Amino acid sequence: MGRKGASQSLILFFLFAFLACVKGHPNYKDALAKSILFFQGQRSGKLPVNQEIAWRSDSGLTDGSEASVDLQGGYYDGGDNVKFNFPMAFTTTMLSWSAIEYAKRLGPQLEPTRVAIRWATDYLLKCSNASPGKLYVGVGEPNADHKCWQRPEDMTTPRSVFSVSSDKPGSDVAAETAAALAAASMVFRKVDPAYSKLLLETSKKVWKFAIDYRGSYSDSLGPAVCPFYCSYSGYKDELLWGAAWLFTATKDTSYIDFLKSLGADDKSDIFSWDNKYAGARVLLSKQALINKAIPFEQFNKQAEEFMCSILPNLPSTTTEYTPGGLMYKLDNVNLQYVTSITFLLTTYAKYMASSRHTFTCGSTLVTPSAIRNLAKKQVDYILGENPLKMSYMVGYGERFPNKVHHRGSSMPSTKSHSTTMGCEDGFEPYFKSSSPNPNVLVGAIVGGPNKGDAFSDDRNDYSQSESATYINAAIVGPLAYLAGSNKY
Repeated sequence: MGRKGASQSLILFFLFAFLACVKGHPNYKDALAKSILFFQGQRSGKLPVNQEIAWRSDSGLTDGSEASVDLQGGYYDGGDNVKFNFPMAFTTTMLSWSAIEYAKRLGPQLEPTRVAIRWATDYLLKCSNASPGKLYVGVGEPNADHKCWQRPEDMTTPRSVFSVSSDKPGSDVAAETAAALAAASMVFRKVDPAYSKLLLETSKKVWKFAIDYRGSYSDSLGPAVCPFYCSYSGYKDELLWGAAWLFTATKDTSYIDFLKSLGADDKSDIFSWDNKYAGARVLLSKQALINKAIPFEQFNKQAEEFMCSILPNLPSTTTEYTPGGLMYKLDNVNLQYVTSITFLLTTYAKYMASSRHTFTCGSTLVTPSAIRNLAKKQVDYILGENPLKMSYMVGYGERFPNKVHHRGSSMPSTKSHSTTMGCEDGFEPYFKSSSPNPNVLVGAIVGGPNKGDAFSDDRNDYSQSESATYINAAIVGPLAYLAGSNKY
């Protein structure tokens, strides 16, 4: 054999050895692309010509008209047709954090991520700037909407407009909106400086509103947001989160002073659209670990306490795991907590690795690889490495949920069924049908299995079969981390 032949054989040997090493790992790049594509299926407003989820059409084109303002755009949060700004703003913050923290690892998906963020921020800017002294926080009558099974393109339910103001405060939703706009301003800083400046200026204005008029939007708006997206954890966590993001975006030390004055010592073993304590602490821990900034050491300590409450098989853990190894926090749409916490795991592991940092949970030494491995286990479970061998991301893998609790996905599109369908027309035969949804909501991650790893794929069981923007937004970062890494 000549030198060239020997060289080719050696290359083939290492190629096959490499493939053998990675065999069994999910296709993270495919899952990443699909997780971002999902947001097109949730769009409200006038859809662009390059819309890839082709079974969706324009909807909500008169949103805001009740208040004589333009509130077109934004996202429907899950399988319904209401725009709830509280979870939508959190979704935007998490997508932006992914784009900031994992920009290089996102690769060709960075621009689609920016597009998904901008679809939300264009709407949030309207909500923040439409009327002086008001922040619009939702469109659609939730109680009426939940009595219907109707495509968003056909909506006949009231498109009521809800807002907070000085006499109806909403520090939680305002501070979350400020966080979303501040984070997004960093995403667009280099690619669109003028837009970035507008986002940051608006963030500061909304932030001032949040701290000047203290109160929970749940108390101000009642049944317009409860029990759907009540601020169960109060608004102090959003103030912490908002200040953390504004400091990150501006490096203005006045936000550090505010963080100190807030006295947010609440312990938390969860992270979600409602409870932001852990997220704020991990975000701020970067200043302690990477920049060695002393004022942030307390937040790093709290971030480590959070990690100790999540890691399995430790005396400090307060987190349950299913027999198959899935983190289990709550029965209702559990995967929302799994993806959000997994984002914090990969991100904190990244900070630890960069600073060569370790810590202890009691007598147990915790390394970046221990946290990274747990994060990978959660992502892999979602993508099909579980007792049912089922992917919980729609359209990914050979077996995935096909009866998603989602109005548009479960009914024929307006292109195949042009006749308008009324409020209750979708219940029979579509909602109650045992057939798969006619439209595939590609990339959607559903609520997931129960604590025994069982999953019914039942459209009627929203806790297991409904998808949501905030579930997907949180997994973009971990998928990018795994897709762009040779370290598993």
